[in-house]
Amino acid sequence: MSNVSMSDDCYYPKGTWTCFVFLVMIVTVGLPGNILALWIFCFRMKIWKSHTIFLFNLMLADFLLLACVPFRIDTHLRDEHWIYGEIFCRINLFMLAVNRSASIAFMTVVALNRYFKVLHPMNCVSLMSSRHAVWLSPLIWLVVIICRVPLLTTDLLQHQGNRSMCRSFGFPRPPLAITVHYIAYVIEFILPWFVLLFCSARIIWYLKRQEQIIQQKKFKKAIQSVAVINLVFTVCFLPAIITGLGSLVLKRFRPQDCEVIRKMSLAFMVSIGVTYLNSALDPVIYTFSSSMFRTALRNVFKDVKK
Repeated sequence: MSNVSMSDDCYYPKGTWTCFVFLVMIVTVGLPGNILALWIFCFRMKIWKSHTIFLFNLMLADFLLLACVPFRIDTHLRDEHWIYGEIFCRINLFMLAVNRSASIAFMTVVALNRYFKVLHPMNCVSLMSSRHAVWLSPLIWLVVIICRVPLLTTDLLQHQGNRSMCRSFGFPRPPLAITVHYIAYVIEFILPWFVLLFCSARIIWYLKRQEQIIQQKKFKKAIQSVAVINLVFTVCFLPAIITGLGSLVLKRFRPQDCEVIRKMSLAFMVSIGVTYLNSALDPVIYTFSSSMFRTALRNVFKDVKK
């Protein structure tokens, strides 16, 4: 087990009630929205195109992630004390990381799908059938799961006094598997972020040059879809990257400045909560990205009013 000495106390921030309140708000808003989206996909969606299949997998990743968050809420309520044992600690953090990564992956695929349909409508990606999307989706899940296996091979319980803390960060001396996890965490943000920015810039540039079709509805919807994905992605994931790398730099070059490290670590913990906000906001992406989802959602509200 990972025991923490008194000299390592500065690695563990106080004031995690902020995280508790924030996570409660995310689950309160996010779970009902994703449950509604799940019901629409399963019972109201009549036509399944490749784009719809990718959105369904995005929704599934969000739903599974939010289902794991209540255990983090319980931990913050207990002042960071984990009561569910070492094995379930690994499983919980593994599930959170896998579904966060899957959410990022499918958001990127949805944006790429829109990009190719606008700029390269005759490309094989644009013409991808629903059958091909059904085969591609499990491959994406498999890659994501493999990248997060290190979380299942490492004892993630960190002990401080009578507290057992379940975390994949905050190790004074992180083992190799956790270092791999850190690297994957940064890469899974940087690469998709640049892809999303590139897609947005290219679509905007293309539409500016094609002024005669700028008013066409499908092109407006394409740029709206990619813009919303970019906004949600940046707001939800960039703060965690900045504060996480900031924490690592401080621990490496200013290990004696415990108060600054505590504050940065607390900011990182809150930022991790902000990444979960992505799963609560993704129903907005379904609405902007799929006309079929919008139609099904409108029909649901019409049925409720009757």
